[in-house]
Amino acid sequence: MRDIIEGPPEADAPRPPLARRLGWFIALALAGMAATGVVAYSLRALLGLE
Repeated sequence: MRDIIEGPPEADAPRPPLARRLGWFIALALAGMAATGVVAYSLRALLGLE
């Protein structure tokens, strides 16, 4: 059976390019802000605030 979670990369494995790492960082930051906004506006709607 295949492992579901991969282990850490080998010590001598090359790192991904900087653009790819920054892309993931920016994507995760934007997704976090969007999720926070959805929760905030949902709570405002539930509480009846304008």
